[in-house]
Amino acid sequence: MIWKNSLSGKKSVDFFYSTGGNFKFENMNTNSIKKLYFKDTSFASLMRHRIYNILLYASKYDAFMLEEDGRVDEQIFNEYVSLNLRYPPRFTLVASEEEANQALKERTYELIISMPSGDSINPFRWAKEVKINHPDIPIVILTPFSRMVSQRIANEDLSAIDYVFSWLGNSDLLLAIVKLVEDRMNVEEDVDSVGVQVILFVEDSIRLYSSILPHLYKYVFVQSRSFMTEALNDHEQMLRMRGRPKIMLARNYEEAMKIYSRYKNNMLGVITDVSFMQNGVKNPRAGSFCQ
Repeated sequence: MIWKNSLSGKKSVDFFYSTGGNFKFENMNTNSIKKLYFKDTSFASLMRHRIYNILLYASKYDAFMLEEDGRVDEQIFNEYVSLNLRYPPRFTLVASEEEANQALKERTYELIISMPSGDSINPFRWAKEVKINHPDIPIVILTPFSRMVSQRIANEDLSAIDYVFSWLGNSDLLLAIVKLVEDRMNVEEDVDSVGVQVILFVEDSIRLYSSILPHLYKYVFVQSRSFMTEALNDHEQMLRMRGRPKIMLARNYEEAMKIYSRYKNNMLGVITDVSFMQNGVKNPRAGSFCQ
């Protein structure tokens, strides 16, 4: 309780607290109260790097197949709304290499998604040219799954490609791609500054991780909602969503060990296949690194 000293006229605060069943009394003046503060996680400083504009480089036929249920940006917007997420990205569709290069000159893009289409679009060669002038823009290959496509990817130089995903007709994959790239952009700063936790997902099959990642992200978002309820208001709830665990994808033993060694003190869990590539060779027991 607060009371006013009749002699000095200063306000004071009385505190009662218990130590081992014995109650004690302490008096604190206004100046002492100023030294008390609550230290909370600075959620506003998390997820500073976001994807706002995406360049979608695809043939008109692939773009039509991609938008058979509606516009791509509308699909991704609906996914963001359903999961209480903010800042949905905008898509810019280009159908030729000339249009893609011109778009990169006119606007800043945080992500490029390219869909190879026969001989008309060769994103692997074009990606190398883009990386020369824009080395910080992640480039993702999105392609329908088939044996022919798998053989082509196996023989291509993927040095300029950040990720390859298999399009399975599910718009949730677009959300997973965006969040995976954003997690990679923010994980180092968020872990070092606040101690955000990390989930390591190890899988070398393009088709499998393209199918699993959307479900994994949805599960993490749903679980994060329970954490949001601890906030005092709607604004705090949205900020606390930034503190969700980051998901890191590793496609071989070397990537997995690099990620684990860097973030092992903040590792929430590891989801891994048993057999994947190690030193360029398929190792049926590579998943034993978790031991």
